[in-house]
Amino acid sequence: MGFMYIIMIGLLILSFVISMRFKSKFKEYSEQMLLNGLSGREIAEKMLKDHGISDVKVISVEGSLTDHYNPADKTVNLSPDVYHGRSVAAAAVAAHECGHAVQHATAYSWLQFRSAMVPALSVSSRYMHWVLLGGILMLNTFPTLLFIGIALLALTTVFSFVTLPVEFDASNRAIAWLESNNITQRNETDTARSALKWAASTYVIAALSSLATLVYYIMIYMGRRD
Repeated sequence: MGFMYIIMIGLLILSFVISMRFKSKFKEYSEQMLLNGLSGREIAEKMLKDHGISDVKVISVEGSLTDHYNPADKTVNLSPDVYHGRSVAAAAVAAHECGHAVQHATAYSWLQFRSAMVPALSVSSRYMHWVLLGGILMLNTFPTLLFIGIALLALTTVFSFVTLPVEFDASNRAIAWLESNNITQRNETDTARSALKWAASTYVIAALSSLATLVYYIMIYMGRRD
């Protein structure tokens, strides 16, 4: 158990460091203006058009780093800094989110699997923490409750790992399109690739942290009679 505590604390620290590093890098890359002068919205709309996608809208949403693709209403949602931005960072993020739209249009299997998990995940995330807490408090009298909490956490962990190929593939599609269509020059492409790698690293750490937490609760459950 002591070893697991060390791992979890280490992952927590690493997660904080990577998150801060990612935000720092994004700020740095946001100050590097694209030579072609295109905005994130214009880049997103062009990428969608180039892939023959006409039923997806590009809209602006509130907040910072709130960019995402919503398959339910087919919208590419870009934060103001990306939607209006004309930087390498804006180009990378806009193209990445459109990468998800391309995945959706081409029935990319990992995205379909991830989307199928969303309804169950929404229920799991709503009750998981309370069930785990109750399971710990009632470990000696009703251990089944902790088992249920572990099952809910396992679903969240699987979702975290399923998210990884979806994110990596969207980034690969984004970089390939930016490069092949001369949206970014060579040094700009390298910067865009770096920005997306830092973003992907946050998903990797999140998945590993979820796995470590799952193992921790399993160890508590398995050792309840020790």
